[in-house]
Amino acid sequence: MKQRIITALILAPMVILGIFELPLALFTLAILVVTGIGFWEWTQFVEHKTRIRALVPSAVVTTLSFLLISIDASSLNTIQPIHYFILGIGGAWWIYSSALAITYPNSSKSWQDSNVLRHAFGILTLLPFLWSAILLRAQGIDVDEYYGAKLVLFVCLIVWAADSGAYFAGRAFGKRKMAPSVSPNKTIEGLIGGIITAVIIAWFTAQWFSLEFSSPTVMIVITLVTVVISVLGDLVESMFKRVSGIKDSSNIIPGHGGVLDRIDSLTAAFPVFALLYFLF
Repeated sequence: MKQRIITALILAPMVILGIFELPLALFTLAILVVTGIGFWEWTQFVEHKTRIRALVPSAVVTTLSFLLISIDASSLNTIQPIHYFILGIGGAWWIYSSALAITYPNSSKSWQDSNVLRHAFGILTLLPFLWSAILLRAQGIDVDEYYGAKLVLFVCLIVWAADSGAYFAGRAFGKRKMAPSVSPNKTIEGLIGGIITAVIIAWFTAQWFSLEFSSPTVMIVITLVTVVISVLGDLVESMFKRVSGIKDSSNIIPGHGGVLDRIDSLTAAFPVFALLYFLF
C-alpha cells in the first residue's frame, strides 16, 4: 500500500501537468504511447508464437486510423462523422463488454477460444480511448487552449473520485456483490458510494472549470453514465485477466501493476463521456 501511495503521489501531478502543459501534438503522442503500451500488455490475452506478432493487428488498425483522421487542431476541434463513428463503436463496445463481465463465466464460452475476437476486443477497448482523449483535449483550443485540458481532467477526476468512493463505501457497507466471478471485492454499495462521490466532484469541478453543458441535469446524467461504465470497465479487464490467468497486466508501474491496470476505468469512461458530451 505504501508503494502504491508513493507512486500515485508522483504520477498524479505528472499526469495533470502533461494534460495542461503539453501542446496538442505532444499530448497526442503521449496518449499514443500509453495506448501502445496498453496494446503490448493486451498481447498476453491472445495466443501467438510471439508477442510481436500478436501486436501487429492493433498496430495496423491504429496506423490506419491516423491515416483516415486528420490530427490538426482545426479538424479535431470540429466533430465529424468519423469521430462520432469511433466514439459510437466505443460506446457500443462498453455496453456489450459490460454485459459479458456481469454474466461471466457463462459469457466467456462465446469468445474465449477465438483469437480473432480477443484481438478485436483489445482494439475496441483502446482505440476509442485514444481518439476520445485526443478529441476532448482539442475542444475549444482555438479560443481557450486549456478548455480541452479541463475536459480531460474532468473525466479523470470523476473516475478517480468514483474509484475512491467505491473503495471506502464498499469497505464500510459492502454486502451485495456486483460480479463475484470476476471481482469478488466490488459491491453494489460500493458502486453507489462511488457514484455519489463522483457526482459531488463533478458538480464543483464543472463550475470551477466553467465547463459548458447544456444544463446541470445533463452534466449529472453524463457523469452518472460515465461513472457506471467506468466501474464496469474495470470489471471487463479483470474478466480478461482471469480468463488468461494473469494477475497484473505488467509490473511497469511500481505498486500498481501495468498500464492497463491503471487505465482500465478510463478506457471505458473517455469514449462514453466524449460521445455523450458531443451529442448533448
